[in-house]
Amino acid sequence: MGSTSAENSTNGNAGVGRRDVIKRSAALGLAAVPATGFLSACASGGGDDSSDDSTKGTASKENPFGAAKGSKLDVVIFKGGYGDDYAKAWEADFQKKLGVTSTHTGTQEITGKLQPRFNAGNPPDIVDDSGAQQIKVDVLYKNGQLLDLAEVLDAPAVDDPGKKVRDLIIPGTLDAGLQEGKIVALNYIYTVWGLWYSGKLFKEKGWEEPKTWDDFLAVCQDAKKQGIGGLAHQGKYPYYINVAIMDLIAKKGGLDAMKAIDNLDPKAFVGSDAAQAGVEAIYEVVEKGLLMPGTNGLTHTESQTRWNQYKAAFITCGSWLENEQLKQTPADFDMKFMPMPLLPGSALPFQAIRAGSGEPFIIPSKAKNLPAAKEFMRRMLSKEWSTLFAKEANSLTILKDGVDPSVKLRPGTQSTVEASKAAGDDTFRYLYTEWYSEMGAAIEAASNELMAKRIQPKEWLKRAQAAVDKQAKDPASKKNHRD
Repeated sequence: MGSTSAENSTNGNAGVGRRDVIKRSAALGLAAVPATGFLSACASGGGDDSSDDSTKGTASKENPFGAAKGSKLDVVIFKGGYGDDYAKAWEADFQKKLGVTSTHTGTQEITGKLQPRFNAGNPPDIVDDSGAQQIKVDVLYKNGQLLDLAEVLDAPAVDDPGKKVRDLIIPGTLDAGLQEGKIVALNYIYTVWGLWYSGKLFKEKGWEEPKTWDDFLAVCQDAKKQGIGGLAHQGKYPYYINVAIMDLIAKKGGLDAMKAIDNLDPKAFVGSDAAQAGVEAIYEVVEKGLLMPGTNGLTHTESQTRWNQYKAAFITCGSWLENEQLKQTPADFDMKFMPMPLLPGSALPFQAIRAGSGEPFIIPSKAKNLPAAKEFMRRMLSKEWSTLFAKEANSLTILKDGVDPSVKLRPGTQSTVEASKAAGDDTFRYLYTEWYSEMGAAIEAASNELMAKRIQPKEWLKRAQAAVDKQAKDPASKKNHRD
């Protein structure tokens, strides 16, 4: 999977109710890009420094954390939509410049490979903790297994040592790594979520990009008449259909409807007109038989591949989709991203998108080589490494103006750049997915039942609200709040 796909792949301070992520085109340097996806030791803030003497080198202007020449860095990367070639390129540069070698593991089995190591107190030094088998960041945080990243974010920036690392990051993109007010994960990739379609198929069928929900349904109905599914979703991972449901809720009810969910409001779902409208809209697709046949039983890649075969007009996903489907996408497919269409009376405009950061990188508090891990993360937020990432992974990072203009992005990713420019300040980003993984899983389970027509919208709202109410009883939840 991609960014925080199927769990997952889903923004600096806990109260980011603002139209989150930017004055975006300027901050991203989007105009300069031509064409072409969680950590603190609980109470202590910094975690226990378990590095041994062999990992402690001499600090310098170029190496402020004192990563030791000749030491070894244990790197684990989620090998999903973005692959892991970018990390290998980083590691090669790290060895060349600092003399630190790396043990590299690229895998999708994050929990399977790493949970035993965390349990034994022998975790890697730095981890891209993403994918369907992600170890939930809120769980790691509560267990005191993650480093507070404040020291990295407050270090001198590689490209401008007169500024802190955090000063060169797109506003709002750190929020997804927050736990109880601390940044404990660096969500590295600038990500948007929404609907995707084939420009080629739409041109052939004479379909226009739908801006309203009625127009969306009309395209789905025309597709059905022609033997094509309307909407595909990654049925075995209901995270994806929740992209559609939650986007509809936020766009219908505005930022207040979104924040009510993140803030565990007693009327977040039951009693929310926006939530009712959003889930009823998705259920209408189910009731009218406008889903791609079989989509409820498919994995993310199975469903996405059928969509690539023109068996559905639309699919929900984040911006890792193009990378994840490179081998399955026809050369002339012309992949396009679009915002979620509007329900009647929506508070946000059509151009509004869910945008922020994905792909959480963490440093375990018991990492054996903390100096090198911190320095490695600091260099991730340099223009050189950000550009290496864009070249290898076809995606933007959270670094402002972080990608060299020479990098050519593929069509789908370029369409997300254009959508971000069009959205401007009209962006939003849920945080409950990072703060409350158990609650998120319960809502996903309800969505799975809804898509299979085993429950109806009223019951979905009831179950989603029950998940909110249960989470609200946890005293620790009061430490997470957005204004």
